[in-house]
Amino acid sequence: MQPSPRTLSALKAVIFILALAPLARLATGALFFPDWLGANPAEFITRATGDWTLRFLLLTLAVTPLRRLLGWPWLLRLRRMLGLFAFFYALVHLSSYVAFDHVFEVTEILKDIVKRPFITVGFTALVLMLPLAVTSTNKMVQRLGAKRWLALHRLVYVIAPLGVLHFWWMVKKDVTEPAIYAAILTLLLGYRLVAKLRERRGARPVARPVAQPRPNA
Repeated sequence: MQPSPRTLSALKAVIFILALAPLARLATGALFFPDWLGANPAEFITRATGDWTLRFLLLTLAVTPLRRLLGWPWLLRLRRMLGLFAFFYALVHLSSYVAFDHVFEVTEILKDIVKRPFITVGFTALVLMLPLAVTSTNKMVQRLGAKRWLALHRLVYVIAPLGVLHFWWMVKKDVTEPAIYAAILTLLLGYRLVAKLRERRGARPVARPVAQPRPNA
C-alpha cells in the first residue's frame, strides 16, 4: 500500500502536531495549571521529557521492522522526523535538568556528569545523537555518501541502549517502566539481528559437490 504524496504530507503534519502535544501539555501545565505536574513540577518535566526521548527513539527503531512486516515502504519517509523529535526531546530533557537541578551552574553540572553514572550515560547518549541530527538532511547524505552516512547513523544502536540504561540507573528501585523499554528495545534489535543472519545465510553460495574420480574398469 502506497499512499499518495498528498496523503503522506497530511500524515506527516498530523504526526508533527501529535509529537509536539506532550511539550504543549507540559508548557500549559507549567504556565496555567501547575496541579497537572504533581507536587514537584520540575522533576515531572524532566522525567516526562526523558520518557518521550526514549519513546521517539523506539518509534524510530520500529520503522524498519514495521516496514518489512507490513510491506509499507513509505514508513521510511517518517523515520527522519521521528528521530529528530527524539533529539529535540533529549535537548529539552537536558535543558530542564540544567535549569531546575543546577540553575545553570556549569561547574556543578560537570561534576554531576563525572560522578553520577546515570548522568554520564545519559549525557553520552545525547552527545552521540548530535551528529545524527546534524547529518539528517539530504545534502548531508550526499556529502557523506550513502555508506558512510549509514555507518554513522548506526550509532542509534548504541544510543538507544544507553538511554534505557540511563533511565534504569536513575529510578533505582521500581524498574518496571525501564524494564518495559528494555524489552521493547530487545525485540527491535533482536529482529534486526535475526534478519541480518538470514540475509547472510541466503547470500552464501551453494557448495557444489566435488566430482569423484571414476574407478578404473
